[in-house]
Amino acid sequence: MNKKAIGLYAATSLVIANMVGTGVFTSLGFQVIDIHSVFAVLCLWVIGGLLALCGAFAYGELGAAMPRSGGEYRYLSDIYHPFVGFLSGWVSILVGFSAPIALAAMALGKYFTKAFPVVDPTSGAIGVVTLITLVHATSLHVGVKFQNVFTTLKVILILFFIAAGFMSSNHEFISILPQAGSWKDIFSPAFAVSLIYVSYAYSGWNASAYIAGEMENPQRNLPRSLFVGTLIVTCLYVLLNFVFLYTVPMQQLAGQVEVGFLSANGIFGAFGGKLMAMVISLLLVSTISSMILAGPRVTQAMGEDLKLLGILSRKTARGVPANAIIVQSLVTIILVLTGSFERVLTYVGFTLNLFTFLTVLGLFVFRYKSPNAKRPYKTWGYPFTPALFLLLNLWIMYNLIISKPTESCFGFLTLLLGALVYLFGKNRNTKLETQ
Repeated sequence: MNKKAIGLYAATSLVIANMVGTGVFTSLGFQVIDIHSVFAVLCLWVIGGLLALCGAFAYGELGAAMPRSGGEYRYLSDIYHPFVGFLSGWVSILVGFSAPIALAAMALGKYFTKAFPVVDPTSGAIGVVTLITLVHATSLHVGVKFQNVFTTLKVILILFFIAAGFMSSNHEFISILPQAGSWKDIFSPAFAVSLIYVSYAYSGWNASAYIAGEMENPQRNLPRSLFVGTLIVTCLYVLLNFVFLYTVPMQQLAGQVEVGFLSANGIFGAFGGKLMAMVISLLLVSTISSMILAGPRVTQAMGEDLKLLGILSRKTARGVPANAIIVQSLVTIILVLTGSFERVLTYVGFTLNLFTFLTVLGLFVFRYKSPNAKRPYKTWGYPFTPALFLLLNLWIMYNLIISKPTESCFGFLTLLLGALVYLFGKNRNTKLETQ
């Protein structure tokens, strides 16, 4: 089959599927513990969407100029140094995709258990990861078809859920206008930490950058897929969170993971809530599938460059990096068995933000180092949109280090371990080349 199996629709579908998943159905409960203004909560989701769009503009230029699979691994290796690219790829192998898949699988298990209490949530999570891994390890063509069907279904069901929420007679009397204390909430450290949860919910806006090498006309389709996918998801997120707040008292949402189930209960009643819990669990299948499709392309690219990881670059007869897919899913299953939901969420949020920050900063470096490079697409609003992305991300990471030092330290330890692996692998490469 044609290697360039991924068109604009499939690439946009991948972006939407990567983004719409665990975060939007689980993170609101953590946000309203310290933020009590509806206006401030909705501002979180608008700012998160603006941040993602600014990042998408920057990635569009880098991806069109360097249209190879691998995402940040490729960009950072070319712009800065292979060591920086390796650390990015190392984080992708360990947590960049595995942890979000684990979070989505854990959330799926929790939602599915609401509909079928006899099913153990952990067993259900592991079973779904295993099944989808087999689908994507078989064929790229089958995996893309599977992805498109579940993402289309996801968007349709979310629109139905939003419409039902707006028409519900059982609702809260809330205002989206600023109230007393709203601005205080917005400028509080709690708001910055909540942006970590929101930025995690928006993570995936760069998904199509990882499969650029298998995309039709990546110079045109990559920037379009990033922008269109991110814009659609921003609209869905703001509307969904309004519906959650509109249909469930804020104090009842505080600290809860299954906010979608609570909202469905308020809209449809107990039986309808169980039915929607099953539907939401089906929506998360698309999220898990998209990351199992995209993540191994980073691992494969690293295996091609570093002999120590060479086994991960091998493809099947159908061109699928099966070894990379299997390794990623094994790490995912370990996280499902050992990870606490909130800690994994904060940890992965920090590490992902760090490398998207370096990549967008790399846009300035790339323009300086390669002013004459061919750029089929240029970042809209440059230099203001990437600068806004950098400033907001810097603010988020600073507040996260101050308020969540344990999870931040785990992020730095992950980087240290990656540095040791890189140095060992580089020394081994040198020895093999001199023999």
